[in-house]
Amino acid sequence: MSNAIQPKLTKWPFFAGDILLLGAAVLVVYRAATPMDLGELALVVLAVALGAWLSITPLLLEYRSLVRLTEAGDLATAMSQLSKIEDVAERISGATALWQGVNGEAAKTAAAAKEVGDKMAEEARAFGEFMQRANDSEKATLRLEVEKLRRAEGESLHVLVRILDHVFALHQAGVRSGQAPLIEQLTHFQNACCDAVRRLGLAPFVAAVDEKFDSQRHQLAEENAAPPPDAVVGLTLATGYTFQGRLLRPALVKLRETAPQVVPSALPTSEGEAG
Repeated sequence: MSNAIQPKLTKWPFFAGDILLLGAAVLVVYRAATPMDLGELALVVLAVALGAWLSITPLLLEYRSLVRLTEAGDLATAMSQLSKIEDVAERISGATALWQGVNGEAAKTAAAAKEVGDKMAEEARAFGEFMQRANDSEKATLRLEVEKLRRAEGESLHVLVRILDHVFALHQAGVRSGQAPLIEQLTHFQNACCDAVRRLGLAPFVAAVDEKFDSQRHQLAEENAAPPPDAVVGLTLATGYTFQGRLLRPALVKLRETAPQVVPSALPTSEGEAG
């Protein structure tokens, strides 16, 4: 509502006219004969009605003025609010433009981040492929080295076995010679050679005389020969070998036919194998 001063309406002329009309009605009633005729009664009613109309007219005029003044104040307030709404609209427009700018920059930043992420993923994939190739190459190299070491190990074992076979044959020749000093020296030499190769995991063994024939550890000198179920070893012709607990070569033996032949040897038997 507006704070403007409401104009005052002069009410006394309305009240004076009301009093005069009421006085005229009273005067008519006072001078009229009893009962009053229709004209006098109509005059009294008209005077009273006009007096009542005059009494409420200033109030109606004030009310209308107040309503108009209020409407004017509300209109002014509405105009003020409209101006504020326009200001808010301008601010919203500015904020929208700013947001659009920020959104554009954010889109650019996201695109740049995506590009960087793609490059990093590509580099990571390339690095992974490089590491895979390097790993495969290293594995191939290690596999080749392992194969070389295995071949070298096999060749070394083959050489050691050949040497020990010669040592065993030399010891057997010394035993057959019957010379005690020579047998003792060859026995010490054979024991020294066996101790040396045991440190490498190679363990020679011979079959004991009268030991039961074992097809897993013993081999007959005769090819395709089938030993009887109760066959026993009579003589060791060639030493057997195990490498790191795994049978490398069975001992070459000859079965006993009649009386057992005692052949002294410094090597451990298959029952008392060392290493």
